[in-house]
Amino acid sequence: MGKNMVFKIIFNIFLLLLIFPLFIILLWSFTKIWPWPDLFPKAFGLRGFQYLLNPSNNSLRILGLSIWLSTVVMFIAILISIPAAKALGLYHFKGKGFIKTLILAPIVVPTVAVTMGIHVSFISVGLANTFWGVVIVHLIPCIPYSVRILTDVFEIMGNSMELQARILGANKMQTFFYVTLPMLAPGLITAGSMVFIVSFSQYFLTFLIGGGKIVTFSMVMFPFIQSGDRMMASVYSMVFIWTTLLILISVERIVKSYYKGENYFYL
Repeated sequence: MGKNMVFKIIFNIFLLLLIFPLFIILLWSFTKIWPWPDLFPKAFGLRGFQYLLNPSNNSLRILGLSIWLSTVVMFIAILISIPAAKALGLYHFKGKGFIKTLILAPIVVPTVAVTMGIHVSFISVGLANTFWGVVIVHLIPCIPYSVRILTDVFEIMGNSMELQARILGANKMQTFFYVTLPMLAPGLITAGSMVFIVSFSQYFLTFLIGGGKIVTFSMVMFPFIQSGDRMMASVYSMVFIWTTLLILISVERIVKSYYKGENYFYL
């Protein structure tokens, strides 16, 4: 058996392990009765989708708000991360390793410990229970991912192309938009995708800072998961998965079409 055959077998096994849970979630979203130890469901229904599409539940409006919120967080995080990642990726200075470690602190430190203090501060400045307060607090767990990803991209890119553009007469803005940004685009898609997913899945931060006035899709989905209602949990999980997948594919396609279909990207 050749190495290629072994690789294909391993790849197919991992692919099956990835697809099978998604198939179970899809099946449960239509399943009304599935008692143990039956191998297949006994009855099917559309209760979950009827609840989701019922205008009185505002599920679609909440989904739209969640997409908008995560998109805003994604763009702000990218704007903050580009200069920070460039400094960490291209320049050498004292304490660089410490700063790289410090940036990952929001991921390491328990969210509850940090958010309680932030909540008190947000109340005093009027950001609690507001859209922008939730946006700001979502940036805390999102920025470490985008900075880390873009730092690695800048380390791989280097600055030789930028220096060459400056030597040929390009100013800083021209160098950034015509040289740096096209080279950085695959990394921006990866970082933006990660930020969107992290923001879209936030529950506790949104619950605490939003105070129940800013309700996102995760806040609606998690109670169904905890309640044991598998049909409702599966329906909301499928919408969650497909929403993030479609948004990420759309962003990738838009950026790829801007660069006239050149094969810079991953999807």
